[in-house]
Amino acid sequence: MKLANIIEDAFTSGLEQVGLAWWVHIVTTNPKCTYYFGPFMSAKEAEMARSGYVEDLEAEAAEGISVQIYQCQPKELTIF
Repeated sequence: MKLANIIEDAFTSGLEQVGLAWWVHIVTTNPKCTYYFGPFMSAKEAEMARSGYVEDLEAEAAEGISVQIYQCQPKELTIF
């Protein structure tokens, strides 16, 4: 692993621990679930990744997909 990746991972981990990391928060109506994808260092980084998560859920036939990006510290990554 390159030094830059190690530093980035450590920084993101620190942000996550204090609740300042960015997350892609997705809610679906069918199945009725809440998903958190992340953590990310910035809102821009999370925004760039969001389409991949939405595409995966669409491929699994999820419906009623809504997406938000914000800073948080989720206790669970998938909530049914």
